[in-house]
Amino acid sequence: MGRDGRGGTRAAEPGPQAVPEGRGAAGSQWLDPAPFLRGVAWLDAEGRAVRADPEDTMRLPWDTGERAALPIGMRIEFTARGASAIEIRYRARVPDPADALHAFAHTFALWQGGECLGETAARPLEEGRVRLQLPCSEGPFTVHPPESQGPRIVAVRAVGGAIAPAPRGPRWVVHGDSITEGWWSTRPAYAWPAVAGRALGLDTVNLGYAGAARGELPTAEQLARLPADVITLAFGTNCWSRTPFSATLLYETTLAFVRLVRLGHPDLPILLLSPVLRPEAESSPNRLGATLAELRTAMEEAGRDLVGCGDRRLHVLPGRDLLGPDDLADGLHPNDAGHARIAAAVTATLRKIL
Repeated sequence: MGRDGRGGTRAAEPGPQAVPEGRGAAGSQWLDPAPFLRGVAWLDAEGRAVRADPEDTMRLPWDTGERAALPIGMRIEFTARGASAIEIRYRARVPDPADALHAFAHTFALWQGGECLGETAARPLEEGRVRLQLPCSEGPFTVHPPESQGPRIVAVRAVGGAIAPAPRGPRWVVHGDSITEGWWSTRPAYAWPAVAGRALGLDTVNLGYAGAARGELPTAEQLARLPADVITLAFGTNCWSRTPFSATLLYETTLAFVRLVRLGHPDLPILLLSPVLRPEAESSPNRLGATLAELRTAMEEAGRDLVGCGDRRLHVLPGRDLLGPDDLADGLHPNDAGHARIAAAVTATLRKIL
């Protein structure tokens, strides 16, 4: 399985290959999951989906590397013929009994189009299996695996029929912070990149890093090397408090970040989304004297100045008015309704761009 930045698959990828472990119901075999996986940026040496280049980790901050180890946004997409269910073999970290996450079950959610057809809970295990019943339809279907314990999909198979990889949509790479990663959405499928990607038929690659996404230039260079059809950049909130920026610093960082991404994608549409509402930060100066309102303005000005200098494929979406206070779960992260509102605005903008 080759590594080309798309999780080991290419446009003319081979069909699913059988793997060991015997046969399932009606003689179906376990299949290599790689052709079925979507939302995968890189694979590490063990074949695990990761969200930062495993050959370029030393330059990244510790918090970015920690979040990049989780397969946020990874999905299984397939069509079915005569199958009554799909079985998934997975491996996941098993939380220590003292860990607060130990009592939480893994939840695998089956979707068709914009509808969740059902959810199946399974324990995080070193080697586990889960079965999801299918309706009388060929699909296409999407399975959203759990994310918290870094599950690795080992194999998939049909029960009573056959499954095949679903057609792959254009590749949308989304970089941002915990809001992009999907914090406080109640399910992975409700995070705004997942909602917008579903609406647009895109293969969404979620590179949201909770606590990070402060315009780190090594991340920009990794994005420049990553195959994509459209890119969205949605950072800036963590530049107010976690690592304080001045407005001037964020302006220059935004210029540098976008220019580095452009080196690898000279003609690609790029959407720059400035920070959404954060009431405590809007008019409160950080340790360098900048309010979030001032930081947001600096980012938007940097984007407009790049457009004015000739980058006609760069588009700026101001984030301030996308959410109201009622759309925030904790004063910072959107609830499901807030994620849906961000998704609607991004979807409308990308439709015009694409």
